[in-house]
Amino acid sequence: MDVRALVFDVFGTVVDWRTGVAREASRLLGDVVDAEAFADAWRGRYVPSMNRVRRGEQPWTNLDGLHRASLDELLTEFWVPDTPSDVRAELVRAWHRLDPWPDSVEGLTRLKRQHVIATLSNGNVALLVDMAKHGGLPWDTVLSAELFRHYKPDAEAYLGAAQLLGLPPEQVLMVAAHIDDLAAARAAGLRTAYVHRPRERGDEAPPPPATDPEADLTVDSLTELAERLGA
Repeated sequence: MDVRALVFDVFGTVVDWRTGVAREASRLLGDVVDAEAFADAWRGRYVPSMNRVRRGEQPWTNLDGLHRASLDELLTEFWVPDTPSDVRAELVRAWHRLDPWPDSVEGLTRLKRQHVIATLSNGNVALLVDMAKHGGLPWDTVLSAELFRHYKPDAEAYLGAAQLLGLPPEQVLMVAAHIDDLAAARAAGLRTAYVHRPRERGDEAPPPPATDPEADLTVDSLTELAERLGA
């Protein structure tokens, strides 16, 4: 592959969202809620909330705004509707402080030696910058759906990333742990790499597919991706 840049999905691919959100829910809400169930339910509102924006049912709202709206509903569902506004704001910031998977920083550092590496996330720019600072993620640049006013899997996000990097889509490799994300990237002309993250949704959830047969590469870690690309 003649690939010059790699763009990465972040939630679940590079960072462990479930553990981080559950940890903050436990810290801020205490034992009154099942923290892991809370994290799962919040993540479950992620795609439906973005789809309302994608369909034009509500104006552009960045992910922090969507997370806050979902949180207000969630706190009622989990029987803590009187949670103060400052705690709600701190819960939203939990998504800014997610820890990388153990292989992520090493893998990205190696890949950066020979390629441009960037996020291509539905997270907003401030969230992604905070997360990079928190986890030591060595991005060359931060690309976000917020820049294009289109959430993935809209083609505008993938094509916009390639355009900002000054590359044709076929010289950009989309890296993700989610097959639907990769399918949309391929439809836009990008190359694709699937990262198998079996623990993204916890040990009790149905496991994700071990491979994506349509992807150019399937790996079990970002360090393996670096090896496969000769970095």
